[in-house]
Formats: sequence, C-alpha cells, structure tokens
Amino acid sequence: MNIALIVTIILVMGVIFVNGWTDAPNAIATAVSTRVLRPNVAIGMAVVMNFLGALVMTMFNAQVAETISNIVSFDGAGNTSQVALAAALFAIVTWSVAAWWFGIPTSESHALIAGLTGAAIALGGLDAVNATEWWKVLIGLFVSTVFGLGGGYLITKLIIYLFQGVNRILANKIFTIGQAVSAMAMAFLHGAQDGQKFMGVFMLTLYYNNLVGKTGNSFDIPIWVMILCSVTMGIGTSVGGMRIIKSVGMDMVKLEKYQGFSADLGAAITLFFSSLFGIPVSTTHTKTTAIMGTGAAKRPSSVDWSIVSNMVWAWVLTFPGCGLIAYLMSKLFMVIF
Repeated sequence: MNIALIVTIILVMGVIFVNGWTDAPNAIATAVSTRVLRPNVAIGMAVVMNFLGALVMTMFNAQVAETISNIVSFDGAGNTSQVALAAALFAIVTWSVAAWWFGIPTSESHALIAGLTGAAIALGGLDAVNATEWWKVLIGLFVSTVFGLGGGYLITKLIIYLFQGVNRILANKIFTIGQAVSAMAMAFLHGAQDGQKFMGVFMLTLYYNNLVGKTGNSFDIPIWVMILCSVTMGIGTSVGGMRIIKSVGMDMVKLEKYQGFSADLGAAITLFFSSLFGIPVSTTHTKTTAIMGTGAAKRPSSVDWSIVSNMVWAWVLTFPGCGLIAYLMSKLFMVIF
C-alpha cells in the first residue's frame, strides 16, 4: 500500500464521516422541530437507520453507486489518478465543513459530484467527464426539486382536506406516530442514497490501485466495504448537527406535526424511487424543498424566504465552487506528489 492509497482511503472515510455529521441531521430535523422526537433520541435513531439504509439497499440495488463510479474517469499515468481523486475528496471535506460551520444545509451529494468532476477535468480535460452519467445528475436536480416540493405541497393539501373534521388532539396523536415512522424512513433512505454514493468513490480508490476489477462498467461491492462505509456514516451521524437541524427544521418554516409528516413522507417517496432507478439526488435538496412545499401549502408567507434564498445560493454555488477548489487542489497535488 503506497502513501497515496492510504491518504485517499482516509479522505474517503473522512468524507463519509462528514456526510453523516452534516447531512444526516436533515432527515431528522422536522421530527426534532415539531417535538415528536428529542434530539438525542432522533440522532440515535438516525445512526441505526443510516447504517441499515446504506447496507441493506446496496445489497439489493447498487445503481446509485454505479452511477457515481462512472460519472468521470480518473485514468492517468502512474499515481496521478490517486492524487487527483485525493484532491477531489479534500475539496469535498473542506466545502462541507465550511457549510456546516455557517449552518448552511449545502448538499454534500452536489459537493461530491462537483469535486469528482473538477479533479477529473484537471487530470484529463473535458473528455474525462461521462456525459451520459452526468445527465442523471441533472435529472436528479429536477426530480429532487419538483417532486420534493410538489410532494410536500400535495400531501399537506390532502391531509388538510381529509382531517378537516377530525379533533385536533386526536390528529396530533396520529401524526406524532406518523412522523416518527416517516423520520425513520427518511434516515434509512439517506443512508441508501448517500451511503451508495460514497461506496462508489471507495470502489474507485480500490480500482485505481488494482485491488478490484470491473464487470463491464459495474463493481461488485464487497460486504466489508458496505459495512465499513455504513459504520463510518453512523459514527458521523452520532456526532449530531444541531446547526443544520435549526436551519432546516426550525428557522425556515414553523412546522406543525402534520406538516412535518408531510415533508418527511414527500421526501422519502422521492428518495426511494430515485434510488431504485439509480438517480443520484441530494437528500438535503429533497428534504428542504419538501419542507418549502409543506409550508407553502398552508400559506406562502409561512416560509422564511430569506432562509430559502441562502440555501438556494449555497446549492447554486456548490457545483462551480467545490469543482474549482477540486480542480486547483488537483493541479497543486500533482505538482507536489
């Protein structure tokens, strides 16, 4: 094992840890803000469900990991492939930690894709980008925005209609249980989506060191890789992230229990079908747009659009920002190493 391989594996684990630390709170933010779950209980639940989502979903359907592993090519001479990949991961960690520090729920999925793309272009130019797989990223942006927002909006409207004659105390009891279950589903599907993305990167690391091979364009992900990535994400989640919970679940929209349930369910449905079809979507993007839709269904003024504006700018800037950092770091790393 050379130094570049060791550093790259450490960085992959660091990216997975940071994802559990910064992204996983999105899955439980609404359940905490509506007081359905206490923060410590919610984080403990998210640890378990993130682990299970990453492990179980990958065993049955690893298409998201396949998409990520084929989105760019790091084919280069000597150890430059490892160096460029390490630079991409360094850029992703830097971007994600900075976003966490400012309490901005930027998408680490977008950062991952941007970082890989920027580093690959630094290594092999635009030819290193697989346009066919990149289209899935653009489709994912559309799906997470339209279906997240639309799902949250429509489910909220449906609940308001169906429960208009139901006693409020009874309705709150029903949605307390419902939101606890939907928060579990969100945490599970966060692990399914994001866990697979980083397994795809882990397999690239092993591939460029001739430690694994490909069958066509696919990897056979070993069970030890699934467990290692799942456990690392779970440990990251256990660190918590009240900064993100506050931004997503408390500041953007003041939610009631039925709204929290609607947002979780709308986002979970979107993530489930995206995972089945191998479309890499941002769990952060999906959840926050679902919350926007839920708030707007009651009345548009209930949404703090200044918070939304900050989030949108963070999403917009992630691709060029993280991509440029990865490009520059790759050039620098290749000179140094």
